[in-house]
Amino acid sequence: MRIKEIIVVEGKDDTARIREAVDADTIETNGSAVDEPVLEQILHAQQKRGVIIFTDPDYPGERIRHIVSQYVPHCKHAFLPKHLARAKQDKGIGIEHASVEDIREALSSVYELTEDWKETITKDDLIAYGLIGGPMARKRREQLGIRLHIGKTNGKQLLRRLNMFQISSEQLDETMRQIIQEERNE
Repeated sequence: MRIKEIIVVEGKDDTARIREAVDADTIETNGSAVDEPVLEQILHAQQKRGVIIFTDPDYPGERIRHIVSQYVPHCKHAFLPKHLARAKQDKGIGIEHASVEDIREALSSVYELTEDWKETITKDDLIAYGLIGGPMARKRREQLGIRLHIGKTNGKQLLRRLNMFQISSEQLDETMRQIIQEERNE
């Protein structure tokens, strides 16, 4: 599988793992202290080939995603759920620990943020599905993030991501029906 866009990752171990999974070029941020020369390199890459941000599913990874997407408009985003990025022996979390198959899956489900997005999903929708303000909210948000490939979020972030990634009300409804049905079957 060849990826046209350049993938932004945190470090050399991520690059090595991604290259095992797909044919792609990467730019490494070298951790969460993303400096301006790296941001300029990412901006140039975006103008030439496009960029996919694919950072670890943890706080530093989300921080890098935010910094890069603020500096470089129109990036695409790939997400890997935390449970698929855990190291087997230690407590490490990162893209470098994911399986080749999981990396391919994440990179085949890329989203592009749009600046002219309209809010089609509301806070009331999240409340109705028990995604905020209920005893199962956190678990349901995690399941929804995994299934829609939008990452782990809190309630406020979830509403923003659903709308920015243009998830339709129908997609949300169908996915939540599946999640709720599986909860009933447990």
